[in-house]
Amino acid sequence: MNKKQITLIATGMAIAGSFLLLNSCATIPNGAIAVSPFDAGRYLGKWHEIARLDNRFERNLTHTTAEYSLNPDGSIRVVNRGYHPIKKEWKEAVGKAKFVESPEIAKLKVSFFGPFYAGYNVIALDEEYKYALVVGKSPKYLWILSRETSIPENIKEEYLKKAAALGVKTDELIWVDHASIR
Repeated sequence: MNKKQITLIATGMAIAGSFLLLNSCATIPNGAIAVSPFDAGRYLGKWHEIARLDNRFERNLTHTTAEYSLNPDGSIRVVNRGYHPIKKEWKEAVGKAKFVESPEIAKLKVSFFGPFYAGYNVIALDEEYKYALVVGKSPKYLWILSRETSIPENIKEEYLKKAAALGVKTDELIWVDHASIR
């Protein structure tokens, strides 16, 4: 192998490594603070998506839920589920979440596609772990979650104000339909 080939291979490996490293790290938007202290055990279980910003993974889905359980290795199993009313079928994605810093800080990274991770940051949570506001790596990804299919108006308003303060376009939120499936 000549010097030029070695340089090209080394450069390619450096670029690929940088790409993997950047995609494996999770970030939090400027101004957002992950909930701390956080009790992962209390957060586990089923959550109903009340509102979200549109994203290609959930486009057109209703009745969306996220269910979290503990994996044997300490990571969190994530099962996202939703109903596609046009296709009249359920869609499901299974992934894995890991804590970025520590289990006491609600700053996680989640992956549904191998080594590629995205940010999952719980930035608001009531004391009873019934309602949560989650933001991704940027204000383009936001979810309002509830243990039930509805949320009290005062919690909704509080979460909308917090989201708006981060630059989230709250008028673009999709309010998820949880009415019975026809």
